[in-house]
Amino acid sequence: MVQLIISASRRTDIPAFYSDWFFNRIADGYVLVRNPMNLHQIGRVSLSPEVVDCIVFWTKNPERMIPGLDLLKEYMYYFHFTLNPYDSTVEKNVPNKETLIDIFIRLSEKLGENRVIWRYDPIIISHEFGLEYHLEHFDYLASRLNKHTKKCIISFVDFYARAKKKLNAMDAKELRNIEIKSIASKLSSIARGYSLKLETCAEVIDLEEYEIGYSRCIDSELIGELLGTKIDVAKDKNQRAACGCATSIDIGVYNSCSHNCAYCYANYNKGLMKKNIDAYDVNSPLLCSKVGPEDKIYERKIQSFVIRQLDIFD
Repeated sequence: MVQLIISASRRTDIPAFYSDWFFNRIADGYVLVRNPMNLHQIGRVSLSPEVVDCIVFWTKNPERMIPGLDLLKEYMYYFHFTLNPYDSTVEKNVPNKETLIDIFIRLSEKLGENRVIWRYDPIIISHEFGLEYHLEHFDYLASRLNKHTKKCIISFVDFYARAKKKLNAMDAKELRNIEIKSIASKLSSIARGYSLKLETCAEVIDLEEYEIGYSRCIDSELIGELLGTKIDVAKDKNQRAACGCATSIDIGVYNSCSHNCAYCYANYNKGLMKKNIDAYDVNSPLLCSKVGPEDKIYERKIQSFVIRQLDIFD
């Protein structure tokens, strides 16, 4: 049997803005995905439950998707739910925190605490968002979420070329390792107080001394536990060296997220954002575009990751 992991998506917030499109893709049993390095090259990816091992969702607001989750009863999936302390000056179109906390709890109650992972990232230190600000808000969020998730993933903001201008405008600070360790040690202490496991996303720095491990956001071990099946997946060679994620196929599109967060690396061209969002068609097999005469469609190769069944009752 051929199987795969779907990432939905690092490139845009599908649950928040494109959930109807996604459910249509599930109903049709396939999705088309443009190669971001060669836009006329389009991969056809099966979404049959017989070949999809797991779907990993990334979102800041899955409220629109929750009513339709019963349509995914034949699939295994889990959510990365980013819930940060920032206001609308940083996360322009993200709902207020109390609303998001309620949505997080509703999602966890529906799926279980091991299938909703809290992301507190990226951590931005600036004049307005200083260390004490983060400690206070992290503690509050942890106090509200700890019974509804098992772990929190953190990262420290990267000054990508595409986001550097905005970060400089908000007086964001590029942190030294000694500063990262100081922040991490304090966050770890708070997390332990709420029995939350703390991990970092794509960080080179070793924080094991503070009981903070390296995250695998697309986590073959977690997927295996959820499936009751041992899977063997290679590290995703298309991600950064420090990324521990398993190989997956991302079905999202860059420059299409309407949250408009100041630190975002996936939204870097306002003109393309408008073009893509305007092109959104809930019935198109492509997200935010349609197949044109110059496009070439090929079948994406997928492989089996399952190597043996586990007795989950041992």
